[in-house]
Amino acid sequence: MAKAQPQQFSAPTVVVKHKGLLTMALMLGTIMQVLDTTIANVALPHMAASLGAAQNEITWVLTSYIVAAAIATPLTGWVSDRIGQKRLFIVSVIGFTAASALCGIATSLPEMVLFRILQGICGAMIAPLAQTVLLNINPKERIGQAMAIYGMGIMVAPIIGPTLGGYLTESFDWRWVFLINLPVGVLCVTMLALYMPDTEIKLRRFDFFGFGMLALGVGALQMMLDRGADNGWFDSMETWVELGLVISGFWVFLVHSFTAEHPFIDLRIFKDLNFTLGSMFMFIVGLTLFSGLALLPPLLQNLMGYPVIFSSIIMAPRGLATMVSMVIVGRLTGKVDARLMMLFGIGMMGYSLYQMTGFDLQMDYWPVIITGCIQGFGMGFLFVPLSTMAFATIAPKYRADGTAMFSLVRNMGQGVGISIVTAVLSNMLQVNHEELGDRLTATSQAVQNQMPSLLTGNPQVVAIVNGLVSQQAAIMSYLDDFWLMMLMSFAAVPLILLLRGPRKPDPASRPKTAEEQALDRAHALAE
Repeated sequence: MAKAQPQQFSAPTVVVKHKGLLTMALMLGTIMQVLDTTIANVALPHMAASLGAAQNEITWVLTSYIVAAAIATPLTGWVSDRIGQKRLFIVSVIGFTAASALCGIATSLPEMVLFRILQGICGAMIAPLAQTVLLNINPKERIGQAMAIYGMGIMVAPIIGPTLGGYLTESFDWRWVFLINLPVGVLCVTMLALYMPDTEIKLRRFDFFGFGMLALGVGALQMMLDRGADNGWFDSMETWVELGLVISGFWVFLVHSFTAEHPFIDLRIFKDLNFTLGSMFMFIVGLTLFSGLALLPPLLQNLMGYPVIFSSIIMAPRGLATMVSMVIVGRLTGKVDARLMMLFGIGMMGYSLYQMTGFDLQMDYWPVIITGCIQGFGMGFLFVPLSTMAFATIAPKYRADGTAMFSLVRNMGQGVGISIVTAVLSNMLQVNHEELGDRLTATSQAVQNQMPSLLTGNPQVVAIVNGLVSQQAAIMSYLDDFWLMMLMSFAAVPLILLLRGPRKPDPASRPKTAEEQALDRAHALAE
């Protein structure tokens, strides 16, 4: 563990009359927005049929939302300073709710994509803004509990999204995936208007060029990651163009930010070691957590034959375990070193991924539930201390920009992780199929003893055996992905060891109690 002690910043806590109700309003908005990143996934086939879109076209419903949200997220800090946190939060929730209603009544794919872009822009600022407000209204000793509540929304909502989306789609209609946001949005806006305090408005110049370059890099990256697999990655000219835009956009943004007098994002925020390391670790969390969520549904449905609803139910205990662990961590914060809790969490997560490398097609659903609970429990011990330590030493004036960048890094990690595991799955499927097929030769003793009918060249027998080989190659490819995710998780351990713990208060600098002040006055009079 590093011994250097960071400078501590303690911003004046914003006083609110009904902190519990305000926290509930903040989390309603956060859960509603984060839930929409996964709730629509299972409804895509029904959407395609209703809107008259092809399967490769309906994916724009997801791509448009992800790209719009990624571009708008960095704006959170500047817009909140310009119009105030309360006004921005209310406008964002109203815009997100209205866009959800429009998505629910869309009659064509272009309409749906347009409304999803609006939904992504409005919703992008909700989660980072909620984190900023929670940091501002809670004293330093209660930041851990506040981040535990925030973490429940950020981590649990994507897990229960497919379950809720599948239930609404099968029981009612795919449109209710979006329409369900209406009552939640109305309740959230009402509570925010009543209980959220106004904040000071700060006028600062908007760096159009810096934002444009960052938006170009982020948007092109999200497009490349989301469409790369369908385009054959670097076999497609589109991927090369998007890669060029990513490199150009980020490079020009960095150069401009270091040289401009008033850059869009003040990069001095990354001088804080805890925030920088925390952001890097959050990127890895995005890689591993959301990659696992993307891998399990096709594994359960396509290889193990579980229905959509049942496969979603199997994954639900993961979210419950995360909620339990976050409650525990909230109570341990301040009593146990946050780095120890993070090491425990990464150990649990790595162990669960190691157990997942033993999956096979003959198992029942219990190994999926058990490993999901272990992984979910470990995630609570990761996210809460990570969020607490990342913002423990950062200057209060950087909080709004910091939470926006923190959310952006998490989302980028999610996109990169899903793209990596998808690419590995596709490539290893071919490799494993070839390796298994090479062993089924006429000279193979196993073939001669166990599958002599294969030697006859009967097309039906060959097709059956090829199907079995494809199944085994597929499950082996999933296991290869689990191995990769496990190695990435353990590779993040050094980042935890580099984090700096909170500075212990100096007894000499501690404010004196009333009794101590009275004794000092008595001694002074006696002298």
